[in-house]
Amino acid sequence: MRGIHITSSITDRGSQAVELYFNDISKTALLSGQEEVELAQKIRQGDQAALDKLVSANLRFVVSVAKKYQYQGLPLSDLINEGNLGLIKAAKRFDETRGFKFISFAVWWIRQSIVAGLLENARMIRLPSNIVADISQINRAAGAIEQETTRAPTQEQIAQLAKMSLNKVRDGLHSAAWTCSYDSVLDEDGYTLLDRLSSPDHETDKHLLAESRQQEMQSQLCRLSGKEQQVIRMTYGFNNTYEMSASEISGILGLSAERIRQIRNSALDKLKAGLVK
Repeated sequence: MRGIHITSSITDRGSQAVELYFNDISKTALLSGQEEVELAQKIRQGDQAALDKLVSANLRFVVSVAKKYQYQGLPLSDLINEGNLGLIKAAKRFDETRGFKFISFAVWWIRQSIVAGLLENARMIRLPSNIVADISQINRAAGAIEQETTRAPTQEQIAQLAKMSLNKVRDGLHSAAWTCSYDSVLDEDGYTLLDRLSSPDHETDKHLLAESRQQEMQSQLCRLSGKEQQVIRMTYGFNNTYEMSASEISGILGLSAERIRQIRNSALDKLKAGLVK
């Protein structure tokens, strides 16, 4: 599968190689909801080309998740590689009949794979075999819950499905956290790596879904007239501009604010029709 693995000879060059990799994978067209459905059906039938296509179209989102786990013992390129493994697992397990976007399901698998990679590679201490078994059971339960709900599970949900006490789940998570320094603060918001694994409301998921939707919308702009494209780009701040009001756009295009709103609404109707196909 092209473009999924960043080789060690390239990663030695650091952030420049990651940037080149990201630019390369960003050229792959995003998929519509209907395309995801068709690919998922083919994947269940053993179609390797369909698996490659679904994975390749979502590699850019792995980079977004991987960046949240930097400075915890693995270089960004390795985090991306671990996340890509999770993406592949998600693509093989995706149930299109549930009606949600693939990335909303895949984000848990991406995160879980990155965290597992950190745990495996950090090796700050060697955990007792019974603790390792508990962590494995917790991970399996968490993955099952995520597949069912499309959200990162709470500790209470994990305990119920794994038939473990809440304290045992907490102990297992904290053992993994301590091993990889999961309890160190990662960003200015005060989130720790453990938070990112167990919080059902973390902004990463929301950000990925918003990013997916915006990029999907941009890919549909060819459906619009030149004037409609201008209005949409200005309204939503595409091309690195800020989001403009109808009044601001009217001043630039020489049309009334009401006419701008009409053009915008017409364009959005066309885009929505394209996105649900």
